Amino acid sequence: MQCINSILLSTNPSPLKFKANSPSDFHPRTQLLCCSKPSYKAKTDENDNENGQNSIKTLPLPNHVKTITSTSNPFVKHCLKLRQSSSYRHSHGSVLLVGSTPIRELYRFKQKIEDWSTAMECLLVLDNANVPEELDNHSIRLVSVSPLVMKKLSGLQSTDSIDMVALIRIPSTFCNVHSYLKGENCRKWFPFHHRILVLDGIQDPGNLGTLLRSAMAFRWDGVFLLSECCDPFNDKALRASRGASFQLPIVSGGWAHLDALRKQFQMKILAGHPAKDGEAKPVSCLSRDYANSLAKTPLCLVLGSEGSGLSEKTKQECELISIPMAGEFESLNVSVAGGIFLYVLQPGKI
Repeated sequence: MQCINSILLSTNPSPLKFKANSPSDFHPRTQLLCCSKPSYKAKTDENDNENGQNSIKTLPLPNHVKTITSTSNPFVKHCLKLRQSSSYRHSHGSVLLVGSTPIRELYRFKQKIEDWSTAMECLLVLDNANVPEELDNHSIRLVSVSPLVMKKLSGLQSTDSIDMVALIRIPSTFCNVHSYLKGENCRKWFPFHHRILVLDGIQDPGNLGTLLRSAMAFRWDGVFLLSECCDPFNDKALRASRGASFQLPIVSGGWAHLDALRKQFQMKILAGHPAKDGEAKPVSCLSRDYANSLAKTPLCLVLGSEGSGLSEKTKQECELISIPMAGEFESLNVSVAGGIFLYVLQPGKI
């Protein structure tokens, strides 16, 4: 069987400014198509083009390579870094998606909106595994890998159900606006803005991925990530989201950007918060009548982390709302509470 002996990076990654393996260290540098240029010229890499936009770094796989059997292969090491490091993912503009189910779901979605071949760079398939007909017939590059390589790439202890891994471009529906002054061009962030989910400091990738999946299921228009949220393309977030990270418009920014969005579209901002005695602000109770009263109102819903809850800024800026509970628990897991909020407040829900 044939394996790669040497592969060279087309460019050297620029120095990193944050921890490589922490899912909460999410400050992507990649400028994507849905964003306009920054209002000031940031420091650029040596391989930046003349317009100051960061070039996407890639690690090419030679065309003659059809099989990879060694875990020490340079391309395998590249893929591992894509899975493990947020900074590496965003500097290369690529993501490793593990498992046939999310790959198929993403393929069906991409097929409706654009040429799939422009999004998937490579499909790594376990030796002797059956390739889904829709993928096999779509001019996608296929590379066979050994069981040992597949286990290494997946990062899972049990790989009995894992027969393929895809190398996919970070979609243009993701946009990092931290370097932009306030919210200029915020009209470009979301094609629709009737219902936007806002996540405030959600660092657990499983919770974040589940919330993205619920937002997609209940037809919310997009997700805004405030500071300290984990990377939506973290491998655990991808597993929990089942591909929603690639399907929903996602914007990463600060409160100044969110406030610009609110003012631009006259949006009401709610924040999920447990009802407690002695709260400085009143806390409304989620109900069918409450949801119906907001049916035609553009809405942002802010959810905070389980550990620290909502930030003080969020509490100050938002109308607080709680889920009524007959039991004695003080609060719910944020992904559970989020699912309830997203369902009751979903667009067109009567």
